Amino acid sequence: MDTFVMQSQARQLLHNKFVLVLGGSVQRSMYKDLVLLLQRDKFLTLPQLKSKGEFSFEQDRLVEGGRLGPLTNGTGYREVRQYHSDHHLLRFYFLTRIYSPYMESILEDLREGLKPDVVIVSSCVWDITRYGPECLEQYKENLHKFFSQIKALVGRDCLMLWTLAMPLAKKIKGGFLVPEVSHLAPSLCYDLIEANFYCSQLADAYGLDVLDLHFHFRFSLQHRMPDGVHWDALAHRRISSLLLGHAADAWGVHLHAPPLSSRTSSSGLQRRLWTTPQT
Repeated sequence: MDTFVMQSQARQLLHNKFVLVLGGSVQRSMYKDLVLLLQRDKFLTLPQLKSKGEFSFEQDRLVEGGRLGPLTNGTGYREVRQYHSDHHLLRFYFLTRIYSPYMESILEDLREGLKPDVVIVSSCVWDITRYGPECLEQYKENLHKFFSQIKALVGRDCLMLWTLAMPLAKKIKGGFLVPEVSHLAPSLCYDLIEANFYCSQLADAYGLDVLDLHFHFRFSLQHRMPDGVHWDALAHRRISSLLLGHAADAWGVHLHAPPLSSRTSSSGLQRRLWTTPQT
């Protein structure tokens, strides 16, 4: 995809849709960019990308956790956000593990409440670093538990999209990388590739769609933040475009380009700013 999805396209595609986003800090920024895109053709600012747990972001609201509780880097951190307009509903749950008692409570929310039209989910880096020496094997078991239960809960028409974890730098620093697991950092970018391969195969076997963000961004590392984990606003708008393009394909919808008169001068700048180095 060489161009970004515009606000008018996003609003039309997600009209009367409930989009559920599950994951860590990268998925939180995915949620934020979608919330912003539904309202105007602007990029996330650096403070918006860096903020976590704020009471409100672009007319969304903090439902649980975040600044309503302790802002920690622990595996017990919670953050639930929701954006609601007349014709759009987006909800985000922060995850530190793909299956846990907390995930069971999320699944119970889905069982009793409104069923989503789209589920965008990923959980990997926390899973393979913060849960002891057997965490990779436990991650594989937990993926089975999650995939089997989510499939049984959502409707047949729900688009379930597993996004593979994005490339990590060899030298990283991040909230999940507490001192007791810092020794894992040098090999984590390779462990991530192994974990991505396994969960992509398993997600496909359970009938989930898979979006390989590791592949899409492998030559776009100039858009990765200095911490080696997170990504800039341009990367997140491209992720939104990939997500919405995938949904459009799944639903048989053609994303018509908006009329020239409705395109702002910044849209051309957006296309020029997104560059992929030659290999």
